[in-house]
Amino acid sequence: MVYRDGLRQRARALSEAEFSAISWVQCLAENERLRVRGELMVTLALPGDSICRVGRPVTFWFGLIEGLLKMSNDDSLGPIMTFAGLAPGGWFGEGTALKRECYRYNVQALRKSLVAGLPVETFHWLLDHSIGFNRFVMCQLNERLGQFIAAREIDRLSEPEVRVARSLANLFHPGLFPGVGQMLRITQQELAYLVGLSRQRVNLALAALHQQGLIEVAYGGLRVLNLAALRAYSVSTEPV
Repeated sequence: MVYRDGLRQRARALSEAEFSAISWVQCLAENERLRVRGELMVTLALPGDSICRVGRPVTFWFGLIEGLLKMSNDDSLGPIMTFAGLAPGGWFGEGTALKRECYRYNVQALRKSLVAGLPVETFHWLLDHSIGFNRFVMCQLNERLGQFIAAREIDRLSEPEVRVARSLANLFHPGLFPGVGQMLRITQQELAYLVGLSRQRVNLALAALHQQGLIEVAYGGLRVLNLAALRAYSVSTEPV
């Protein structure tokens, strides 16, 4: 399906449940939905598999059905910088697909993940024919801009609890990642990769956020109890 032979070999059509769960499919007219249904594919990405690589031409617009992905810079030019974590329900790469350019970032699976792909030609066909799809893409681009502004702000923060709180808030964004809901399947090590802190420091930050009633640490993941408070979290507003 994408660049690695294993991903191509594991590609298959989406199940009816997987297809129906895609948020933007609901915006399509019946003829548009039928075309998309026949061309969408899904593949199993294993930990470490690359979905997108810097310099490769765009061939698909991607979405995450389940799992966890990391979007980062070109690691050949220096230290790795994580741009964003990508959670279930999220679609990404629309800017690259719109411009039909080569990728300027890497996207890698942090855990076993189901990744859907819509051929870039079908993506452009929808832009030409579907008002509902155009509205979705415009909203997506606007939310993505906000996400990257927030990520830039997080990079400038020194307090670990604030970095973890804001990063978690981004992963629970209901518009960008509607498949997450209230529970995100993620390990402390995976969160450490995304936040840029050690696992031990992330553990302490999660314990502090849990104690303040903002999150609940569950087996295999995290549950957000107060998303608005996570988004606004700062040292100066910590409960006393």
